[in-house]
Amino acid sequence: MRTSFARASAMPAILLLAVGVAACGAEPALVSSSGSAAPVVAGKKINIGPEQNRVRAEKVAAIAAQVPRAVAADGRLSVGFSASGSPPLAFPATDDTTLIGVETDIAQLVADVLGLEFAAQTSSWENLFLAAKSGKYEVVFSNVTVTEERKDIYDFATYRIDQLAWQVPGNSLIKAIGRPADIAGLRVSVGSGTDQEKILLDWDRQNRAAGLAPVEISYYEKYGDVLLALKSGRVQAYFGPNPNIAYNIAVSGGSRIVGTFSGAGPDLQGLIAAMTKKDNGLVEPLNRALATVIGNGRYKEVLDRWGLANEAIPKSQINPPGLPRQAAS
Repeated sequence: MRTSFARASAMPAILLLAVGVAACGAEPALVSSSGSAAPVVAGKKINIGPEQNRVRAEKVAAIAAQVPRAVAADGRLSVGFSASGSPPLAFPATDDTTLIGVETDIAQLVADVLGLEFAAQTSSWENLFLAAKSGKYEVVFSNVTVTEERKDIYDFATYRIDQLAWQVPGNSLIKAIGRPADIAGLRVSVGSGTDQEKILLDWDRQNRAAGLAPVEISYYEKYGDVLLALKSGRVQAYFGPNPNIAYNIAVSGGSRIVGTFSGAGPDLQGLIAAMTKKDNGLVEPLNRALATVIGNGRYKEVLDRWGLANEAIPKSQINPPGLPRQAAS
């Protein structure tokens, strides 16, 4: 998905649908009620406090030895995340400071295998790419989808499938969305600059060419505003990252998923990956570290913990086929 949609600040505990909730690339954030009971996802209570007791991994000396000297010199792995909370991907704990989520947990495992201290850094979605390109962030774990255009500038080591979802109000008459004609004439919200926006715009072009009614698109900075728009009827559907939507529905209810879609389009399964500056020598040790935790079961523990077992991959790949290049307009 871009990516993800991450753009709003937010804190989850029990998420209040009326005031806000929760990329691909980046997604908006949730608002929490501090002191509320822990949310339950996939039948499990989610620990959203600062004391995470994260799943950890052991250093693998042979892989750690492959880390470029410039990265290993300070003993830290600088990892970039979107600054906006986006449960269950990366979001602030109940102390409003500690960053938690499936992305931070996987990054911690990788840092462990590489024998480096995990050092979380946050910025806006757009600045994550600039920081990775400059080397300020040695790697980014922020729901970034592999695309052919990004592969010109960055190297990728995959760790999850990229799944998008269509969210509608619980009382919506919409039963399923799986093809362009299903959204003809609808009022739809999507994150600006995301891969899901590209897919939506492509579907709309196909509909217009076929003589179908155009889509009315609304953009919101915060996911909480999307939810309010869905509840009030200002929009009829939202197209965004499946993890955010599934988490919101599990915790808060009030809406449902009527279709899922690969973040890379109809002909390719999109993949979420760790992103690092191209040719800096880090992608291979990242890939080997991910392969290690996939193989020893720690990776599965993390996905299970956050209710994302359905987004697991069997192996990590380096720079696989990505979202196709956009045709010149």
